[in-house]
Amino acid sequence: MQQNSPTATIHALASWWEEMGVAVDHGEIQALLKAASPAASPSATSDQAATKPATPAKRRRRAGAKSVAEWVAEATALAAAADSAEALKRAVEGFDGSPLKPLCEKTVVFDGVPGAPVMVIGEGPGGQEDRTGLPFVGKAGQLLDKMLAAISLDRKTNTFITNVNYWRPPGNRNPEADELAVCRPFVDRLIDLTQPKIMLAMGGVAAKTLLDTKTGIMRLRGNETVFTTPGGTSVPVTPMFHPAYLLRRGADKSRAWRDLLLAQTRLEEMGISL
Repeated sequence: MQQNSPTATIHALASWWEEMGVAVDHGEIQALLKAASPAASPSATSDQAATKPATPAKRRRRAGAKSVAEWVAEATALAAAADSAEALKRAVEGFDGSPLKPLCEKTVVFDGVPGAPVMVIGEGPGGQEDRTGLPFVGKAGQLLDKMLAAISLDRKTNTFITNVNYWRPPGNRNPEADELAVCRPFVDRLIDLTQPKIMLAMGGVAAKTLLDTKTGIMRLRGNETVFTTPGGTSVPVTPMFHPAYLLRRGADKSRAWRDLLLAQTRLEEMGISL
């Protein structure tokens, strides 16, 4: 029991960090676990050395056989063939073009009501989302639900929730350009299929990816920008602080509230009753 205690403590601490929206360096966690474990036998060490490269090798087999451009082309064809949100979800789940996919438990595509007037789009799944296969279900997701409820929005009735990336990056780091690129055709097609009236882009990664800009979220938020997909769907986008950021910086919740009111006003101007 005593030998397992440090390992259990490290696991519990990592889980608590994830729940609080703090990025966890899983490489460092593994190093700590290794240090906390009893010395491995020579045969066990040999086995570990033999299997250590398995994950990178698997990553190369799944995503490295084609170039990013080829994977984007495949994603574009799959997305174009989808005639509903559910069909697109199946296409994403069967797509092997992201180098992140072999490292994840679940593919996280969307939650909520397809065709709802409001689409919430985040940067990608975290630990809780990877385990459940649903976006925004951890502490940040709980705060998001409260924020939406403040303007009569609910993922069960009038809100659709998705991400610009469908697989969790290691350590909750930001997704890289190629990881976002292979997801983008699905993102655009999902917007075409669901036809939201407005979109709320949660956080800098989602806003900058969607709007193809390097401008930071501090300057993007508080404004509305019309986004148009390659398929011709135009939607006003309101960039907002990510709920995980607001968990760390509660003083900025007042700014988030003003952004929510901006979205509410836009819906009212469109004659949409929530």
